[in-house]
Amino acid sequence: MQAPAHPTPPPLTSLRARALGALCTADPGAKVAATHALFGSQQAGRLRIDPTEHLQADATAPLPGRPARPLLVAPVDVPQRSPFTPEGLAMLLHAVAHIEFNAIDLALDAVWRFPDMPADYYTDWLRVAHEEATHFHLLRTHLQSLGHDYGDFVAHNSLWEMCLRTQHDATARMALVPRTMEARGLDATPPMQARLRKVGTPAALRAVEILDVILRDEIGHVAVGNRWYGWLCAQQDIEPLGHYRRLARAHSAPRLRPPFNDTARLAAGFSQPELDDLLAAASRS
Repeated sequence: MQAPAHPTPPPLTSLRARALGALCTADPGAKVAATHALFGSQQAGRLRIDPTEHLQADATAPLPGRPARPLLVAPVDVPQRSPFTPEGLAMLLHAVAHIEFNAIDLALDAVWRFPDMPADYYTDWLRVAHEEATHFHLLRTHLQSLGHDYGDFVAHNSLWEMCLRTQHDATARMALVPRTMEARGLDATPPMQARLRKVGTPAALRAVEILDVILRDEIGHVAVGNRWYGWLCAQQDIEPLGHYRRLARAHSAPRLRPPFNDTARLAAGFSQPELDDLLAAASRS
C-alpha cells in the first residue's frame, strides 16, 4: 500500500517585501489586518528574512498608503479642544489614533527600507508594527463607540515627515523616530491620563485604560529604537550621545520639553547621562 503523500509546504515569502505591501495599503482596517497577518506568518515560520534583499517601492503607488481622510494640515492648524466636552474627548482620541496609525507605517517602513541589518532587527520592528496596529484598533473602536471614526477630524504629518528626512540613514532613523518623536509619548501620556481621570466619564476612563496598554508597549518600542541605535553606533565606532546631537541638528528634530518621564525613559533603555543631557538642552532652549 502506497504511503500517503505529505503535503508540500507553501513557499516562504519575503517578510520585508510583504511589509512594504502592508505599508502601501491605504484602508486603515485593511492595513491593520495585513500587519497582523504578516506578524502571524512570521511567528509561524512562513516568512523568509533576506537582509541583502534590496527592495524598491513602486513609484506610482503612494507611500505610505493612506485613506482620503483625515485631512492633513500644519501642526499649528490642528485645533485643541477640552476633553471635558464630548467633541473634545473625541478629538483627543482621534489625535492619538492618528499617531498610532502613523506608528504602524513607521515600523513597517523600518522593516522594508533598510537592508543588511541582523534578522532580529526585522522581527523587532515587525512586532512593533503588530502592537501599533492593536493600539490603533483599540482607539478607533472606542472612537466609533462615541459616534465618530478615524478621519472625522484634521491631523498633521510630522511623524512621517521625520521618516522621510531619515530615509537614507538607518542610524538617523533609529535616533530621531523611536528615540525622539515616539519617546515624546512616554512623557505626554501620564499628564493626558491625569486630565482624563478628572473628566471621569466612562468614555474618558476607558481611554485611560487604553493609554495604559499603549504606554506599556511604547516603552518596549522605544527600547527597540535604543537597541538598534546603539548597535549601529557600535558598528560605526560612533559615540552615541554626541552623534545624537549632530543628527538632531542636521534633521531639525523638535526640541523636547519637560517634564520628562524619567522612569519610562530609563525602562526604555535611555542612560542617565542621556536624560541629564536632555534636561540640560531643554533648559537652554
